[in-house]
Amino acid sequence: MPKTLPTIDMSNPVCCAPVASGPMSDDDALQVALRLKALADPARVRIMSMLFSSSTGEENSGDLSAMLGLSESTVSHHLSQLRRAGFVVSDRRGMNVFHRPAPDALGALCTVLDPSCCR
Repeated sequence: MPKTLPTIDMSNPVCCAPVASGPMSDDDALQVALRLKALADPARVRIMSMLFSSSTGEENSGDLSAMLGLSESTVSHHLSQLRRAGFVVSDRRGMNVFHRPAPDALGALCTVLDPSCCR
């Protein structure tokens, strides 16, 4: 059985010294690992790609479901993982929930992995 990582608040972008700057503390390594785990699924990567390439800057769950060819409940599960990691922001408007990417969170993760990647 795979080891389950603990649940911690990841709503803020990851903030620690870059991986290459020296040995990381256990807490910092956990922060980075949990965010990478949230992206470690092809459907979630596709969701992020669709959100970033959206002409309106956001998409609702039903449209994402249709674009991915997945059920709305599956898309909702993936979105909740991305939201928990701080990569997606969601707003309910009436019966629809609209989702948009949180570029600062992804940028912070990129900077932690490689400080020169996002320049």
